[in-house]
Amino acid sequence: MRGVNRVMLIGNLGKEPDVQVLEGNIAVAKFPLATTETFKDRTGKLVSQTEWHTVVLWRGLAELAQKYLHKGSLVYIEGRLKTRSWEDKEGVKKYATEVVGDNLIMLDKRADGTGRAENSDPLTGYHGDDIPPIGEPSVDLPF
Repeated sequence: MRGVNRVMLIGNLGKEPDVQVLEGNIAVAKFPLATTETFKDRTGKLVSQTEWHTVVLWRGLAELAQKYLHKGSLVYIEGRLKTRSWEDKEGVKKYATEVVGDNLIMLDKRADGTGRAENSDPLTGYHGDDIPPIGEPSVDLPF
């Protein structure tokens, strides 16, 4: 039987991506990503729990992260879990589990030169005749 190793995260970068270039001009970026879950406890009090993930991006995704991502950026990351191990100076075996990203979507709204988000137009997403007329009442309204 085959297994599935798939991770999907939406969160904010905890710091600037650390990008290094390895032999063969291969870029690798590493950064912490915070995901926060909010729920009500038994008493009805709102509780937030933040989980930190180490994300690793390779090649083109690493270059994209270096160019466009900053501390606080909101991103969608899709990838797989990878655990690596090594021995420290004292010979103690250490482990690190990381999310190796295969897909990255930037979720922050980009600002134009005025500081206004590009997609702030309320009619964004409508095309041509799909745009509803403004100020014309509809006769088919049931109320």
